[in-house]
Amino acid sequence: MSSPSRHQCLVYEGAPSRHLPALASLVRQKLSENYRCLYLNSPVMVAGVRCYLAAAGIDVAHESAKASLVLSSDQGHLVQGSFDVDRMMHTLEEALGQALSDGYEGLWATGDMTWELGSQKNLGKLLEYEWRLEDFLSRHPAMCGICQYHADTLPAEVLRQGLLSHSSIFINETLSYINPHFLHAESYSELAVMNPELDSMLSRVAFREDAS
Repeated sequence: MSSPSRHQCLVYEGAPSRHLPALASLVRQKLSENYRCLYLNSPVMVAGVRCYLAAAGIDVAHESAKASLVLSSDQGHLVQGSFDVDRMMHTLEEALGQALSDGYEGLWATGDMTWELGSQKNLGKLLEYEWRLEDFLSRHPAMCGICQYHADTLPAEVLRQGLLSHSSIFINETLSYINPHFLHAESYSELAVMNPELDSMLSRVAFREDAS
């Protein structure tokens, strides 16, 4: 069986808190593998994830104090509220380099794309970011993570683009799907986004309250 991609997407509907138990379990696993774990989201979600991490058996205060666990709402990658791809990539590159310098095996990161895009929601930059992130991860095996796509706050076209740019789909801490619709940047076309099978796939993999 193929191992899941290090660049995964999580598509979810409804309350964002619904998928936090699965992410908390994965954080516990990555911490045990000596990865620095970065969670990037709104202040409300950062506060919420602390509870789920504690419920998963993680000493949040201890892991945070030694910087094994970084829970952040920082939006330093934005320029006047606008998502800046270059700055975001530089931020991740620096974070990975620091994690390795500090003796970690690597950096595992997850962020909610709605939050990362900032108030101006420059959706046109998101696909460029995903392609560049895919390339970055292919060149840096110590980096891995999950991009979170909230179906209730992002347009259908952006969800389709998110699906096309990730080779693996995160379902929970023990299950990931190989994405048959994944395309490398050089194979992407506007026609690919119009494929009706993408909506069917999104409907099947979207994290819901009753997901098992």
